[in-house]
Amino acid sequence: MPLPFLTADRDAEDLAPATTPDENLPYEDLDRWRRPYRPGPWRVGGSALVLLLASYVLFSALIIALAGSLPGAGICLAVAALMITIAVRLVRVGIWVSPQGLRQLRLVSGTTVAWSDVAAVRTTQQPVRWLGLPRTVQGQALVVDLARGGSLPVVVTDRGGDFLGRPEAFAVAAEAIEDRVAAHRR
Repeated sequence: MPLPFLTADRDAEDLAPATTPDENLPYEDLDRWRRPYRPGPWRVGGSALVLLLASYVLFSALIIALAGSLPGAGICLAVAALMITIAVRLVRVGIWVSPQGLRQLRLVSGTTVAWSDVAAVRTTQQPVRWLGLPRTVQGQALVVDLARGGSLPVVVTDRGGDFLGRPEAFAVAAEAIEDRVAAHRR
């Protein structure tokens, strides 16, 4: 079996994926919510770190239960379950689209907007939060304007967990979301 990734002299077009991101596979469910971009390395790494810490807490719950203190083991088990829930939610943060509309998920809440209620999606230069921390830096943000006025809180930025250090990926993701909005608004 040939292993094309082992040969260094191949052209980039030879290594292109078999399907483009806009193509649908025949077995895909087109009605489900999907993120038009991949989660970034900072987001996945942070979630993996929280899961690693949760495994240590689960192991300590086992040791505490074997030592005979069931209330302490129960507390550790509850803390580990909370950490696992946070890790899963951390990976899901971002903008999701479906034929029904646009869904913006944050760590503890989310907002779903029908396509008819979305006026525009645009990128703006503004102060944004660095990796979701309280510190703000100048960066680009993807802003969802609503038809009734106002906009959704900013979740996707070029300084967030998905796009920190990858400005090209932010531009591609913003364009993909803008294209989805334009396609569903017709």
